[in-house]
Amino acid sequence: MIPVFKPYIGTDTIKAAVDALELGWLGMGSYVKDFEERLAQYLELPEQYRLVAVNTCTSALHLALLTAGVGPGDEVITPALNNIGDFQAIGMCGASPVFIDICDDDLGINPELIEPMLGPNVKAIIALHYTGLPCRIKSVFDVARKYGLRVIEDAAHAVGTRWQGRMVGSYGDITCFSFDAIKTLTCIDGGAIIVPSADESEMLYPARLLGMTQSNERLYSNSRAYNFDVFGQGFRYHLANLHASIGLSQLKKLPEFIANRRKYCRLYNSLLKGVPRIITPLSDFDEVSVFNYVIRVQDGLRSALADYLKEKEIDTGIHWLPGNRFTWLKSCRGADSIPVTDKVGDEIMTLPLWSFMQEEVIEQVTKVIREFFGCL
Repeated sequence: MIPVFKPYIGTDTIKAAVDALELGWLGMGSYVKDFEERLAQYLELPEQYRLVAVNTCTSALHLALLTAGVGPGDEVITPALNNIGDFQAIGMCGASPVFIDICDDDLGINPELIEPMLGPNVKAIIALHYTGLPCRIKSVFDVARKYGLRVIEDAAHAVGTRWQGRMVGSYGDITCFSFDAIKTLTCIDGGAIIVPSADESEMLYPARLLGMTQSNERLYSNSRAYNFDVFGQGFRYHLANLHASIGLSQLKKLPEFIANRRKYCRLYNSLLKGVPRIITPLSDFDEVSVFNYVIRVQDGLRSALADYLKEKEIDTGIHWLPGNRFTWLKSCRGADSIPVTDKVGDEIMTLPLWSFMQEEVIEQVTKVIREFFGCL
């Protein structure tokens, strides 16, 4: 079976894991410090920005919402076409999602629909860069500034994407990244949150480790302090040395990962051009770090195409089911007025894409799709 995702685990990554294990310090330590510093350099962060590594992107989103002052009874505007982790993070704050429809071209949040959904309880906006393609983030910022709202960019798919020449994460407000098992850069599991000031990062350091006020110098020295204070709520969200070491090895290859994924997506677009009932991404992928390649299958044929591909030993995915379809979230504000999301939610299909894949795989996948639609 041709898989949808396949992590790149080379000898360098295996060696990095062994080195971290042989160090013998399995908690948060020196490798985490190195990962934070080198990722911040890669993302070209301004001097005043701070990057804090955590164990998952869901943890990063939770901390981001708390940083934005989101609490019980509040609301957070988010596209319904989003990962369940974003909705769970909102719920972990005691808040509720407010669903906004997406744009038909980039499948990102539609900024024109934000203002009509604002209310006294809205505290923040989550803007997702779906598949790594930048959403209309400038317009989101414009609305947020007008009403004094915080903007959280969910860049789980977009490490290495540039927007107007700047790395996602190096501008704006709060940004969250994911480095889980199937992401372009993997730590096995991991995440990061970027905040625009050192003052806000001072809350994040203890918050990610049970609220303990150990100094960063101590935390990064592969040793543990036994005298500390706790001033507030904290969580077990820290990144482990082993995972950070793996992330460091992957970070060295990230430019290669991004370059070949761009090439593969362009090949997909070329080979699927002209296939009826198939919509390919409207992008040339310049300056885009692509996490997954998503097409849209029209006229209710997605399930039939997925079954046909499976018969030919080609796996596919759906990223994601819209949030308004979950029992838990059906009553959220906006859940009944997102027609583009509802339409796209029935059409999206994720095709196989991973780093250093053979182009013959893409040729095989697209051949089967063209065969299904009688386009050989």
